[in-house]
Amino acid sequence: MEKVTDVVMVRGEAELFERTAHLFEAATEISCAARDLHTWSVAQPTTTEREHSMRGMTVRKMYQPAVLLDPTLAGHLRHMADNGARIRITEREVNETIILDRRIAIVAGDHVGGVRGYTVISSPALVQGIQSLFEAAWHGATDLEAYQARFTELGAREILEQLASGCKDETAARVLGVSLRTYRRRVAEVMELLGASSRFQAGARAREAGLL
Repeated sequence: MEKVTDVVMVRGEAELFERTAHLFEAATEISCAARDLHTWSVAQPTTTEREHSMRGMTVRKMYQPAVLLDPTLAGHLRHMADNGARIRITEREVNETIILDRRIAIVAGDHVGGVRGYTVISSPALVQGIQSLFEAAWHGATDLEAYQARFTELGAREILEQLASGCKDETAARVLGVSLRTYRRRVAEVMELLGASSRFQAGARAREAGLL
């Protein structure tokens, strides 16, 4: 571990867990942003975390839409929500971060030699800045239940797959078993869901979010 004042660099989740497990155990508020459920395996729900939730722990987790494409991961999100965590989905790019009690921030870095690096920050000024970025993203995100309902209702994954295939609307509508009018309406709704002004932009944003 390399330490520079109040910024600590660690390599791999094993070292991260070793260095921060006591912080997670003592925390009463955890805020987490990630692209998927794999980045922060050290922060996934455990019996201890569920016990903390029952005694008033605040857990907020924010993910990108790709997690909804895997039924297992989607079910895991639902399980976390059932155990007291607040889950939101964001279509924006997120900095993969965990904030503990608004005083410790852990930021995921790049993979080097197959091992991911993490930065543990305790500088009040830096943590406050990271907290502000998280809050802005959180307020712009959508609650899991509402997002999942819209995602499922629209058949968003199927629509995106048809758009990616480049086939004509008539063909796509036939494949999905809906009328041409219904297909085009759903395309427009998926574009709105992704905040896209064109089909091309919808495809680009879907790829950025890991939906394609």
